[in-house]
Formats: sequence, structure tokens, C-alpha cells
Amino acid sequence: MALTGLGAAKSDASELSLYSVNTGSFVYHMTGNLGDYNEIFKNKFFSVERKFSQESKNSLLVGTMKNSFNDRCLSVGMRRDLMELNAKWRVKGVYAYTGEFFAKAFSDCGNHGSYHDFKKVTGIGFSPYIYHALQYNPTTFFGVEAGIIAPDIFATSIQWSFR
Repeated sequence: MALTGLGAAKSDASELSLYSVNTGSFVYHMTGNLGDYNEIFKNKFFSVERKFSQESKNSLLVGTMKNSFNDRCLSVGMRRDLMELNAKWRVKGVYAYTGEFFAKAFSDCGNHGSYHDFKKVTGIGFSPYIYHALQYNPTTFFGVEAGIIAPDIFATSIQWSFR
């Protein structure tokens, strides 16, 4: 019975190691920026990410943020580790739906910009996010990344892992 308890604890610990939290996003619009976007650290980005397995290069992420127009949005996407340069450096891609959701907190996401353009066509305010970044992991628990949200938004964030 003690071994069963230890095995269950090990299983719970390995399950937790599949999760990470992404926070602290810095965002800057590189073109057409007249100072009227919600940027720098004001987007209040937060997401939870789960790898499919220890060996998987893919993970699912769910989070929230304030878009360029200061509207709260839901973000659901897939992350793929595209290239591991060494134990500390990797290139990653995130492909996400960022937009409205049935909860009231996310209902204004489609009111402006490309989110509104998609809403006029589809009835749902959203914007597809295509993000490629270089991530540096000084420890197994902490990573810093910088990349581009296509076509012209520079972004950085921090990843906290439970490994």
C-alpha cells in the first residue's frame, strides 16, 4: 500500500510537470503606431499551458489578455517547439484564436480593429494569432522569450514551469 501511495504521488508530480504559466507580457506595435494602442505591459496577459506528454513538442494553452484596443479577450491556442538549439534555447511557435467568448468578460473583444473585421464576416470577434519566438530558459523552472506576433507586434513574456 505504501508503494501505491508513492506511485500515485510520483504520477501526480509528473502530471504537474506538464504545466506552465505564462505572464508578464510586454507588447509593442512596430508599424502604424501613433501611441493609441494598449501596449507596453498594459495587456495583462496570463495563460496556462499543458504539454501533451513529457516528450511532446506540442502543448495547449488557454489564457486571457487585453488586446490592442484594451478589450478583454480569451486566447486558446497550440504551441509547438519548432527547434531546440540546446538545453537552454528553443524556437517556438504559437497559433491561437484570440477573441470573444460567451462569458460577459470577453464580449467586447470584437469591437475594434481586425477583431471587428472578423466579426463583420463571421459574427464572432476574433483575430488569429501567429507568434514565433526565441525562448531562453536559464533554469528548468523559468524562461524568458521574445518574438513577433504576425505581422508587426513585438512581444516578450515569462514562462514559469513546474518541472
